Amino acid sequence: MSAELVTPVAPGLGTPGWVREHHEHHELGFLRKYVFSTDHKVIGIQFMFTGLVFFLLGGLMAMAIRWQLAWPWTEMPVVGKLLFPQTGRVITPEFYTMLFTMHGTIMIFFVIIPLLTGAFGNYLIPLMIGAPDMAFPRLNMIGYWAMIPAIIFVLTGFFVEGGAAAAGWTAYPPLSTIAGQGGQTYWLLALTFVGLSSMCGAINYVTTIVKMRAPGLTLMRMPLAVWSLLIAALLQLFALPVLTAASIMQLLDRVLHTGFFTPANLLVNQLNPETLDAAAGGQPLLWQHLFWFYSHPAVYIMVVPAMGMASDIIAVHARKPIFGYKPMVYSMASIAGLGFIVWGHHMFASGMNPALGMTFMVSTIMIALPSAIKVFNWLGTLWGSRIRLTTPMLFALGFVSMFIIGGLSGIWMAATPVDIYIHDTYIVVAHFHYVVFAGSVLAIFAGIYHWFPKMFGRMMNETLGKIHFVGTFVFTNGVFYMMHQLGLAGLMRRTADPYAYEVFAHLKPVNVFISICAFCLLGWQVFFAFNFFHSLFRGRRAGRNPWSGASLEWEAPTPPGHGNFDRELKVFRGPYEYAAPEVEQDFVAQARDLRAEVAESA
Repeated sequence: MSAELVTPVAPGLGTPGWVREHHEHHELGFLRKYVFSTDHKVIGIQFMFTGLVFFLLGGLMAMAIRWQLAWPWTEMPVVGKLLFPQTGRVITPEFYTMLFTMHGTIMIFFVIIPLLTGAFGNYLIPLMIGAPDMAFPRLNMIGYWAMIPAIIFVLTGFFVEGGAAAAGWTAYPPLSTIAGQGGQTYWLLALTFVGLSSMCGAINYVTTIVKMRAPGLTLMRMPLAVWSLLIAALLQLFALPVLTAASIMQLLDRVLHTGFFTPANLLVNQLNPETLDAAAGGQPLLWQHLFWFYSHPAVYIMVVPAMGMASDIIAVHARKPIFGYKPMVYSMASIAGLGFIVWGHHMFASGMNPALGMTFMVSTIMIALPSAIKVFNWLGTLWGSRIRLTTPMLFALGFVSMFIIGGLSGIWMAATPVDIYIHDTYIVVAHFHYVVFAGSVLAIFAGIYHWFPKMFGRMMNETLGKIHFVGTFVFTNGVFYMMHQLGLAGLMRRTADPYAYEVFAHLKPVNVFISICAFCLLGWQVFFAFNFFHSLFRGRRAGRNPWSGASLEWEAPTPPGHGNFDRELKVFRGPYEYAAPEVEQDFVAQARDLRAEVAESA
């Protein structure tokens, strides 16, 4: 089968035009085509299935945590006897610390980031910019397979001496450097390989977007989803090396007893005091600075792609151009830029200089400005539009509402006097989950429902999708909204049995309510699982453009084949030409040449 590969380069960038190469495309074997694939679409789907499997695993860990908080030290039916036949408990105090550590680690590094940047980034970027593949296909493949050692290491921790990592997903020293859990060492190795995977993807995304756009696709004609993935990739490139270096240093502290983060008095307990220089001790706070220098931008690595995807979905299903396209781009860039100078708000309780704390406080509050611009523009897009309440649209609107709640709590949490009181309480848990879970996960669901037809050539069931949305939205708020009340009452997070303190005994009914909602939330995902796999094989076949979208991915066959597109593309306009008066349809595709059509008709 002959195929034509194109290497497109955006015009006006000081580079030549499209370089066209003709060659024979040979059919690949199963392993080369579906396992060790260099096709960006297959790699994107690999990231998606991997992320969804770990989504289930991380969710089950969350359910074990919620059981313990609602009914401490009681046996969960069946599961308790399987896990702890001797004690009869579902969770021991030591295992509880492993659970919340691994839950946070898995949901952030193995679910949210791989799904948003790995799955959707890989699948959508070449299609949305009119490219045949990523700039570096083999590096793209390495990016996925670097996840496999990370998966092995992070799961191995449960089976080694001492158990899995148990210092929290933030791994603060000196607890993390002297902890007896062998899994803590494997946790650091897993983090290193996850970083390698993300770095491979980030290099690919930036190069592909900058160098391989179709003719006519200027930067200000790119969909907001592509802009958001470009910004997230730049965040990874600038921030990730800091976390990787810090992880290696902490690994050396654990294995070779170096003194990067471990204080000297604790090193004495590990080494021969006669050979230890007392000045060789490290600074635990140094890890916090290095960790949060990456991990706060990482919040935007998880949220900014969700913003871009939600923007595209809202425009398509509202049948209206995005309100304020350029302010949307500039606001995402501003959020990313400010994200690099606010990491210290995680450390207000560490005793930093008040003047420095004021600087971090003001810069954190300033992030509300570009965030408010995005919310205003989403509402402006919806105002006066012809909204189609499809499943993707419902989840995108759910993302907007959850982001507003999480963003509003973030404003007053940024104030130093407030943060000193609520630090490490359940308000922090509520805020974080409203942004990262209730926000990003709803955007992930929106993206799956929206681009599923392009990925697999079939439509997901709308009725099941809407049922899935309603239950997910209701139970998500039932879980996380009430956590604000627990935090205001002073309940500390990461406490296995808060009712051991009499002052918190009256909060147990609230935790029971939250846990019941959490169990319902997990159970409700059966509608999504059934819909996803049933539609994968039995769903109604989708056309090339089932949502009547204007961006370039809808120009490709469904599902796209080798090289993505079956014709040469040239872009004439932006990605949101909806409600256009000059055509009979209510949209104009980016690659449609209206002037040529008028000339032909004349």
